[in-house]
Amino acid sequence: MIEIKEIKTKKDIRAFAKYPIELYKDCPYYVPNLRSDEIDTFNPKKNFNLKENVIKGFLAYKDGKLVGRIAAFVNKKENELSGKKYIRFSRFECIDDIEVFKALLGAVEQFGAECGMEIMHGPWGFNDTDREGMLTYGFDKRSTYSTNYYYPYFCERMAELGFEDESKWLEYRFGIPDTPYDRVTRLVDKLKKKLDVVDVAETMSVRQILKNYGGKFFDTLNDAYAHLDGYIPIEGKARDTVLSQFATIVNTRYVSFLVDKKGDVAAFGIVLPSIADALIKHRGKLFPFGFIDVLKSIKKPKELEMALIGVKSEYKNTGINSIVISRIMKNVIDDGITSIESNPMLESNLNIQQQWKFAQTEVVKRRRTYQKRIEK
Repeated sequence: MIEIKEIKTKKDIRAFAKYPIELYKDCPYYVPNLRSDEIDTFNPKKNFNLKENVIKGFLAYKDGKLVGRIAAFVNKKENELSGKKYIRFSRFECIDDIEVFKALLGAVEQFGAECGMEIMHGPWGFNDTDREGMLTYGFDKRSTYSTNYYYPYFCERMAELGFEDESKWLEYRFGIPDTPYDRVTRLVDKLKKKLDVVDVAETMSVRQILKNYGGKFFDTLNDAYAHLDGYIPIEGKARDTVLSQFATIVNTRYVSFLVDKKGDVAAFGIVLPSIADALIKHRGKLFPFGFIDVLKSIKKPKELEMALIGVKSEYKNTGINSIVISRIMKNVIDDGITSIESNPMLESNLNIQQQWKFAQTEVVKRRRTYQKRIEK
């Protein structure tokens, strides 16, 4: 018998946060999320996305044993922009049992119907910096810090239950150039002068950049990503949630923030040190000892994960992205980085894929979201 329990207590939240660790305990490709971030999902004092979103979390039990979890929320901004009545599901993990799938997704459907929604879709996050998409290819590759792993049975069960394909992403592994970047650097220095931009990442700490340009960064991010599937502008207090998650794992050697003469962020690139090994070793916990290995991974990384790159509309087709890429890649080569993997890029986002056309790339993973109409 399957029992669905809505999250109500701190004990429920801890069970929700720890469940993926148990599900994937024997999987070498799974990378845990930070346990603290998972716990804070339902804490309005830490997750400012909750201010605008109605959310519920559910746990599935079979014969008294925890066998799955799912979160569901209505994003008012998404529905306002799309003109549709969506409910999103997220943080979806469970055993390979079609009845458990039905029960968890059924809880989302019921919640959506109660809220007057017409379509359920996911896995989506609160915004584009959250984990989203279900793995459909690359099951034998380790996840990145910013993405979820899924066993192959997940996408098979979604199809069995009548869910339709929605948005699709690609993830790349990049070849590292083995030649000096000096000539490229000289060319982009000329372009910097022509466009009259300064890379503040060369002289400022992460804290200084966020203090002085955090708001302008989100303005450019929202401008650059507005046209993408499912993108929700990051506004208000929700920005604090994103900054707190990113700021802890940024190394400015792999960041570029180009500021123009007006003081706006003209373009940016953020490539993160991979902390995957540290998270696996400590099962997603920073304390008491996990933070030491995480700090080592940030300070002297061997692998990187490409997080975000964006260009403000007025600077498109100026070549400004080459300045961003040049600074980061020069430091990658100088520091002896052995591997760079992208986080998901929408198949339909040809612009961002073109920005990396100069590099040797290999598609290592694919993922997608699913949707289904809610039965009244």
